[in-house]
Amino acid sequence: MDKTDRKILMELQKDSKQNIKEIAQKAGLSLTPTYERIKKLEKQQVIRAYVALLDRSKIGKQIIAYCQVSLIKHKKKLIDKFKQDIREFPEIMECHHISGNFDFLLKIASQDMNHFQEFINGKLSEVDGIATIHNSFVMDSVIESSAFVL
Repeated sequence: MDKTDRKILMELQKDSKQNIKEIAQKAGLSLTPTYERIKKLEKQQVIRAYVALLDRSKIGKQIIAYCQVSLIKHKKKLIDKFKQDIREFPEIMECHHISGNFDFLLKIASQDMNHFQEFINGKLSEVDGIATIHNSFVMDSVIESSAFVL
């Protein structure tokens, strides 16, 4: 990946709805090489998907919480089962296997506190192998970005 690929990727992260002509101008290329570079980056899975970023307040997701989960044992079988089980919950936006005091960090979106409580008590806490769940709620988002600096 060279400097031009990085320019193209930065532009796509800013606005993936830009057309090839706009991206080509900003990257200093003509249309065909720009198109070919984007297709190559897609084929290499550098670009995994194109998504729309939604305003959570306009779709009724008032609560964002981060849940720190500890498992009862650190065994591969239990970790793999946990990873498999939580993929079934659409409320979980992100899951990261982490180091430190907890095993997993989950980002949860919920419409309100009642639904969040139902999710924790009726779904997440039912997953086998969980020892503890600690929740932290987002009060204000200072920076929200999905873009990587290249």
